Amino acid sequence: MAEPRLETRARSRALQAVYAWDVRGGTAPLRTVAVQVWDDIGIPQDERAWAGRLVETIEGRRTRIDDDLGEVTVNWRLERLGAIERSVLRCAAAELLVMETPAKVVLQEAVRLAERFGSEQSAKFVNGVLDAFARRLGKL
Repeated sequence: MAEPRLETRARSRALQAVYAWDVRGGTAPLRTVAVQVWDDIGIPQDERAWAGRLVETIEGRRTRIDDDLGEVTVNWRLERLGAIERSVLRCAAAELLVMETPAKVVLQEAVRLAERFGSEQSAKFVNGVLDAFARRLGKL
């Protein structure tokens, strides 16, 4: 089996950092938590650089990202979601906002992460929310 692409690995690294930050209460700077997590598990520089763009976007635009996600999570407040689902949604939303990655790729990768670290139900939920989010941005 071939090693996953840099972007795929970096998305996992961003997710690990955002999840760690979230479960710690989200009070420390996200970038600080990310560096600690990545140092602890020895993440290579190329993955850090790519994941770092997502982390910086989430940190800088968290209010907008959370508000926009809140508008498409019908009947669910973002704070009521599980930490995995919330973290996957934030990472994918950040990528949709600032990177040139095609929306379908972002959705597919987010669904894989939700399934891998969450459940099949998590993956379905993430897919529905991100589909609506990407449509609001005019990316689908």
